[in-house]
Amino acid sequence: MHDHHSPACKSFDRFTRRSLVKSSAVAAGGIWLTQLAERLAIAGEKSAQPKSLLMIWLQGGPSQLETFDPHAGTLAGGEVKAISTSLKGIELADTLPATAEQLHHVCLVRSVISKEGDHERATYHLKTGWRPDPTVIHPSIGSVLCHQSPNNIEIPRHISILASQWPARAGYLGPSLDAFQIGDPAEPIANLSKRVSDERMESRLGPLLNTLESEFQRGRLANLDRNRTVHRTATERAVTMMSSEQLSAFNVKDEGAETLNRFGNNPFGRGCLAGIRLLAAGVRCVEVELNGWDSHVNNHQIQSRQAKLLDSALASTLSELSKRGLLESTVVFCGGEFGRAPSIDPGGGRNHWPHGFSVLLAGGNLRRGYVHGATASAVNFEAKDLTKFTSDTVTVPDLHATLLHALGVNHEQENMTPIGRPLRWSDGKVVTELLDA
Repeated sequence: MHDHHSPACKSFDRFTRRSLVKSSAVAAGGIWLTQLAERLAIAGEKSAQPKSLLMIWLQGGPSQLETFDPHAGTLAGGEVKAISTSLKGIELADTLPATAEQLHHVCLVRSVISKEGDHERATYHLKTGWRPDPTVIHPSIGSVLCHQSPNNIEIPRHISILASQWPARAGYLGPSLDAFQIGDPAEPIANLSKRVSDERMESRLGPLLNTLESEFQRGRLANLDRNRTVHRTATERAVTMMSSEQLSAFNVKDEGAETLNRFGNNPFGRGCLAGIRLLAAGVRCVEVELNGWDSHVNNHQIQSRQAKLLDSALASTLSELSKRGLLESTVVFCGGEFGRAPSIDPGGGRNHWPHGFSVLLAGGNLRRGYVHGATASAVNFEAKDLTKFTSDTVTVPDLHATLLHALGVNHEQENMTPIGRPLRWSDGKVVTELLDA
């Protein structure tokens, strides 16, 4: 199930720890050790690679029943049909035929529960792992990852593509770790093109920056941050980014028509493809959003329309990450703020449902070809007995603790907020069943 780099490239740059250990075992006459050496080398490569996160965010509350957890033929299942997948005995909704063929890459969790049923609060909960608290703004998981990894690239390490009203924020970690937001990657990024020559740009920027800095520095301690303000740092980073060759990672047109069409060649598909290119360039977290899943009326039509957009892009993302050798170092999350109720309203809609929904995970040291948890096909609404609706339940804090662990971040690490309040990255527990032992 593990995909290796193409053997076509034979340069010394491709002489990895894995090939070195394997070759040494054979040279020493220990041919019987080759398989063991291969496993040890793979483990060494996994631990050595910096981990990245790709968040495929489905804003609005995608229905698990029309996507990852169909109950076809039941009252709760509605109009959806179930189809076979690349995992024997596991079915997805017929709205996701391409994704079904990639399920062997996936760790599918069908039993997530949340304590938030409002769009804004639930989005905050899923993106940060914490429930909203009026006394503190928690950082999103992407901001945490960037905070815990070095800044060694010239473009932002945290990027949000097609963000709507609640993009990933850094909270008490500060705005420098907020997600850098862009729209459709097919369009130029605003305000990154110089309108004058480099010489004129430099002649204008120097005096202007120094003039502004004298005002920003007024009243500051003489040695505070070596006389550097956030304004100067941000300006210098922006100028560096404007001339960086790494900006080419945003240009999905370089991939060619065939690849673009495979991803869907729409804003969301191009966003996923740009996400892969950005991760390859060293970006630590990319969030790509597909909005429009709210379906209080005409649920089946809305969910089917959105699933069609999701399917080709998600399937191609999983396949392409594997083909490019990025799946080992990338953790993929695909899901929304909650699911949809197992009952269908007279208007054909489904209400918000945080009591048992699905998220799709992949990559890193997450288990592949594994489905965790299950939901019942009906629930006793009158008795409000939701405890038996899911089995092998995963809470949102536990999900976050597991993702942070998979990203190489100690979720129990205690950090101090600007007001001196100690907080851990997560108060959940790692779900070891989701990890590849």
